[in-house]
Amino acid sequence: MDSLTLPTDSIQVVSTPIPSDQKNQAFGYTNALLDLVPVLKQPILHFWTMAPTVIMGLKDKRLPQLSAAIRAVSHAGYDVVLRNSGGLAVVADGGVLNVSLFAPLATPALSVEAAYAQMTQLVTAAWPELDLKHYEITRSYCPGDYDLSVDGLKIAGIAQRRSPQALVTMLYLSVTGDQALRGNLVRDFYRAGLGDHTNDWQFPDVDPAVMTTTAALLNQPLTVADAEQRFLTACSTAGLRIGRGKLAAMMAAPRFKTSLERATAQMAKRQPRLTTH
Repeated sequence: MDSLTLPTDSIQVVSTPIPSDQKNQAFGYTNALLDLVPVLKQPILHFWTMAPTVIMGLKDKRLPQLSAAIRAVSHAGYDVVLRNSGGLAVVADGGVLNVSLFAPLATPALSVEAAYAQMTQLVTAAWPELDLKHYEITRSYCPGDYDLSVDGLKIAGIAQRRSPQALVTMLYLSVTGDQALRGNLVRDFYRAGLGDHTNDWQFPDVDPAVMTTTAALLNQPLTVADAEQRFLTACSTAGLRIGRGKLAAMMAAPRFKTSLERATAQMAKRQPRLTTH
């Protein structure tokens, strides 16, 4: 995996299932770990899952009937949370694995394209049976240039964020479960959110048939734990030493706990605005 160019030959790993009553922690962790990486001086691979939730992007706040969109999601049994980055809605649930790769920014800094390529290479190494391509699947949810697909069926999307000293590249991977349900959910979210308005904001016209899961592609039962192990195996095969202890100790320290609480509280402050439209 030559393009997985990291500042060291080791990586720290952490898994954090997000409790259903702590949904803002998902991106609280992202912000807190982004701050921690320059102190740790090692890359971090963060695996996380959520209870059934539609994760909205900042662009989704422009929906003219946002309250109706949220009601449509709630009626389907899913929660909603607004992330602190651009883009559009994606779905998280027990069959979706979120993978965040953090690294200190080197000099010169890794380019945006190189960071996307790095995550693509990691996914390719973890799923060698799949002939993965990256290009926009326009009728998927949250379409983008780094949609990962097999034969035109999207299984994953990638985004990234930067701070002055660190970078995180974030992947969601549909591992198993009812992907058609997820696609229908986001399609209904946008239809309800647009109402009778014209789609001047170019929200996607989601077609659930253009998305699938790794389990469906491989025609075998898979869990998110299986997927997580594939990523770890890919890292080991690439020559990276995998550790957990150093990061676990730093995350247990008061400094990180305070940082996580603050970042989670900041995320929570964004959420009440969702009900005012």
